[in-house]
Amino acid sequence: MIELLTLTALSILVAGFVVGIVVGLTGMGGGALMTPALIFLGVGDTATVVTADLTAAAVYKTGGAVVHAREGSPNLNLAKWLILGSVPMALLGPHLVAWFTDPDEIDDVLKLCIGFALLLAAATYALRLYINLRRVRSGGAAGDPDPRIRPIPTLLVGALGGLLVGITSVGSGSVIMIALLMLYPGLSAVKLVGTDLVQAVPLVLAAAISNIALHGLDWELTIPLIAGSVPGTLLGSKIAPRVPQSFIRRAIVVVLTMSGVALLDKAGWAPLGVEETHPMLIAGVGVAMVVLVPLIWGFLRKGQGLPMYGAPTVAELESPEFARKAAAGGDPEPQSRP
Repeated sequence: MIELLTLTALSILVAGFVVGIVVGLTGMGGGALMTPALIFLGVGDTATVVTADLTAAAVYKTGGAVVHAREGSPNLNLAKWLILGSVPMALLGPHLVAWFTDPDEIDDVLKLCIGFALLLAAATYALRLYINLRRVRSGGAAGDPDPRIRPIPTLLVGALGGLLVGITSVGSGSVIMIALLMLYPGLSAVKLVGTDLVQAVPLVLAAAISNIALHGLDWELTIPLIAGSVPGTLLGSKIAPRVPQSFIRRAIVVVLTMSGVALLDKAGWAPLGVEETHPMLIAGVGVAMVVLVPLIWGFLRKGQGLPMYGAPTVAELESPEFARKAAAGGDPEPQSRP
């Protein structure tokens, strides 16, 4: 019998709700935030956590994809080529780990893979913010709703994303997104998000099915995770226009980096130590990131002719209205900001 009225179930529900809010606010892929949160909560072994997270993601991403499809925002031709690359690799990825890993070592191997995937997600997320900054300031932010599809590179992007998601549950909303930005720089922000959500549904479904076939599904973990993440995502989407997302998005880079380093440490990655965790190392990385991220971002803004801090925010740089004004040669910045 499934026991859902427990302290563990409540902690999973709360974690799912909080991460769901962040996903709704920023469009960030849930796996990059949810998977490490559940691992650090200690609610199950790593394979079980990855499987539950993928199953929950299949539910809440489906809702988001339906909304975008109704509004006509996805580029379905582009999504098709991504899916052709991602689904086979998502099905294959978990089996590759099982074939080439000793069963006694699979937990550490998965932590190691997730740690590196989180560091990659942090880097690509930061790169996405910088690309948006540059293309708006250069006047090249006008949307191109129907770009010429490049099948081979798009298939390869899908394959890489499918492999990452199948093994780690990380990558569908971070690594694939930045790759699409680089392949199709004229694709509007709305089309980009809609296309990513549509391709992510079969991707996470395939990854979930493959992981369930290997590891089974822990319903006591999955049900409260879905119960928390779905309303959290809906709430985050509703309050997004009223929340200062620029701070949240830079904070995500810090959190992803700290989580990645912490998981590498827990997995016993040699440069970080083999036997025990090093909380001072993790704290040091966090402090360095808190200091350096705003400073580096300020210099990047200054290099694009903007003040180091203040308006426009990250959210404004990514908004279609801001992009249209910049592309038209007008002054997109607000006249005053508290």
